[in-house]
Amino acid sequence: MSATAGSPTPRHAVLSAVAGWLPPCVVTNDELALRLDTDDAWIRTRTGIRRRHRAGPGQATSDLAVEAGRRAVDLDGSGAVDAVIVATTTPDRTCPATAPLVASRLGLRGVAAFDVSAVCTGFVYGLASASGLIAAGVARRVLLVGADVYSAIVDPDDRANAVIFGDGAGAVVLRAGEAAEPGAVGYFDLGSDGSHEDLIMVAAGGSRRRVPDAAGGHHFTMRGREVYRHAVTRMARSARSTLDQAGLKPRDVALFVPHQANLRILRSVADELGVPRERCATHVETAGNTGAASIPLALADIASRRDLPARRPVLLTAFGGGLTWGSCLLSWPGPRTPHHPPHQRADTPV
Repeated sequence: MSATAGSPTPRHAVLSAVAGWLPPCVVTNDELALRLDTDDAWIRTRTGIRRRHRAGPGQATSDLAVEAGRRAVDLDGSGAVDAVIVATTTPDRTCPATAPLVASRLGLRGVAAFDVSAVCTGFVYGLASASGLIAAGVARRVLLVGADVYSAIVDPDDRANAVIFGDGAGAVVLRAGEAAEPGAVGYFDLGSDGSHEDLIMVAAGGSRRRVPDAAGGHHFTMRGREVYRHAVTRMARSARSTLDQAGLKPRDVALFVPHQANLRILRSVADELGVPRERCATHVETAGNTGAASIPLALADIASRRDLPARRPVLLTAFGGGLTWGSCLLSWPGPRTPHHPPHQRADTPV
């Protein structure tokens, strides 16, 4: 987007395209019940989840990120991405970062590329990072991908977590524009509390507990009841802080898009904040908790199903390990938002 003569260079992040991709393997509650001490009713009652997607054999986070990223870049149509950010908890490797590989596979060689590690808050942290690159004039277009393969770190025999998490990727392209444009990304609130790092953790594999010396600890663990309490409180408080910055009330929010942790948490956060439940977007029923991918997957789902007018306020909020939390307010680009829905038939590439 070029500036007119005499006007400042546009340096506000604006949502240009959104896309999602879910691997074709679908795992239903009934399938999980065949090997876990559970059933469909128990899972749906406690989580609201009916099914989730699983990456195939040999399929890594970068593979999912490339699928979603390619769709977002194609929809944007500019072919001029300057930076790639991948928000993930499950990078292909501890070293190097996954983003440079994703950029290379998308043909975006030579661009800035880095990962953001904030667990399920990663996409919101990534939005803030991308907006900062644009505001600083470092990039005019940024591809931000949230991608996670939780099946790589969740114990398949852990009933508490195996029923919740799924694999997937969602992506957005942000371009330099003006604050008054439809799609403008606005106010942020970010926070953390490392004193509670043990609530959500993969204990082994880093420098604290090195792989050769680790006695177990390679699987994802979560202390559910405590996480529930923190998640509801932190997301509602962060979302309220973001609205306060914008001078808005919960009733002004056209659409509320929380991290898709589980249906009980989503509804509790909406109730705590005072946003009507019918304005709370949910995608968790058909995809499970996809970590950093959950918000962009929900945005792609919204764009495919809802005719939301341009400039309506959309509030995002997330909570994850660290502990980390964050919220963002954006104005919806409009009913013709370039998008690619995340869902697919199992036998048909998206």
